[in-house]
Amino acid sequence: MNKKSVTDLTRRNIFDYLTMERVAWAGRLEETQFIVRVWPNAADLPSYDTRYENALGDIHQHRINNYDWDDDWVFGDVRFNLAGGSDEQFVAFLCEMVHPVVRSDEDEVTKLVAEFNRQLRPDGYQLKPATYLSGKPIYAGTRITASHSPATALRLPTRTLLDDHSALMDHLDAIERDLASDPAGAIASAKELVESMYKLILDKRGIAHGTEDLPKLYKKVAAELGLARESVPDSAKGSEAAHKVLGALNTTVFGLAELRNQIGRGHGRSTASPALERHGRLAFNAAVALTEFLYDTLQDRES
Repeated sequence: MNKKSVTDLTRRNIFDYLTMERVAWAGRLEETQFIVRVWPNAADLPSYDTRYENALGDIHQHRINNYDWDDDWVFGDVRFNLAGGSDEQFVAFLCEMVHPVVRSDEDEVTKLVAEFNRQLRPDGYQLKPATYLSGKPIYAGTRITASHSPATALRLPTRTLLDDHSALMDHLDAIERDLASDPAGAIASAKELVESMYKLILDKRGIAHGTEDLPKLYKKVAAELGLARESVPDSAKGSEAAHKVLGALNTTVFGLAELRNQIGRGHGRSTASPALERHGRLAFNAAVALTEFLYDTLQDRES
């Protein structure tokens, strides 16, 4: 029996989302047309109705002629086994749902991909553009090989020091939504993630702040947490080495802000951003490295 990475819970959550949102899984195609795109052997699958030779005749009768099956019938049909089949088959079904031939509304596609990825990423999968058809993305399911993703970054559910993580979660959710489809948006959200962490730390320590830019906020946080003088207690050599690391982190902050201005959405660009997914991931990884270090340092200072 093949081990499934996409859990039963994730599959059920996606089915429930599609049902509650009344998403037509076959899009603008007839359901039999959609089925053969995902299961080319559908004509070889049996019919539940003895009047018909195969599953396709069965579906046509009960979904078009009689219309006596529920709209979400396919989610529980054991012939197609979306609930218990392979990860690859399940993810292929989702990818087909957002194929430009199936669905023409770009906003709807973006919304569906964001929701699918939000559900899939904890299980190690995501939908990413693999190629394009007339300028519209054709998505493919890929395994996540990075050490973290926006869905799991910062391990926020396990942290209790800060009373409210909602701002950080909002930025991580935005990064997750935009990383593949709108890298410029992901860059902007990564910058805002860092900025929110600075302000949360200063609020926690009772330090006033206003409309300072990112570098000035960093300096306030570094001074308050004693990053320069207490990086490695009781170790002069360790502190010296840590100073270099902290200097690199400081440079990362400046670079992140510059990256946002140059290829993100900073300063109200009047032309399309040239940002690619790798630029968005660079901003995300830099932001997570910095915010995680600062959160851990705050935890140490507060203990």
